[in-house]
Amino acid sequence: MGEVKHIDQQIALVKAIKSNDEMVLKKLYQENFRKVEVHIIKNKGSVPQAKDIYQEAFLAMYQNIKEDKFVPRNETALQGYLFQISKNKWTDFLRSSQFKKTTHIPDGLQLKEETSSNGSELRQENDQKELNAIHAFQKMGTECKKLLEVFYFQKKSLREIASLFDIGEASARNKKYRCIQKLRALVLATNS
Repeated sequence: MGEVKHIDQQIALVKAIKSNDEMVLKKLYQENFRKVEVHIIKNKGSVPQAKDIYQEAFLAMYQNIKEDKFVPRNETALQGYLFQISKNKWTDFLRSSQFKKTTHIPDGLQLKEETSSNGSELRQENDQKELNAIHAFQKMGTECKKLLEVFYFQKKSLREIASLFDIGEASARNKKYRCIQKLRALVLATNS
């Protein structure tokens, strides 16, 4: 009986996310970041990289819930799903040519951020900014939203995107850049 109750809680969580319940989204975001951060730092990553990967994974999870692509099967299904997306995204990054070009931030710089006197305030502020990014993404135009979804969530190449949008590869690259700039502007507007 207990297990059914827990699954009911997961179903309620999914419903709350679908209805854009900001408190639930914020709580879910904050409660699951640390586990991802620890995993990424243990696996050649830095705190800023962990934040970037987690933000991408959270957006992907959010999108999949909105599109009914996720059904909870046990009491920690959603949390496990979020961690798995983050883990996969980090593995993809480690295999990428981008990682080979990355220079790592010295450990001392990472620790400074975490151990500063107002570290918890900084973390809360960052969490809020990242939640704002999710809301900003929802405000984007259909075409930009579709392009970024296809690139980040479906992992399509620029060549495949060009074919999908019936444009040249250079145009696809420019469009992707413009959409990312637009998202950044929306995030900055939400954060200010």
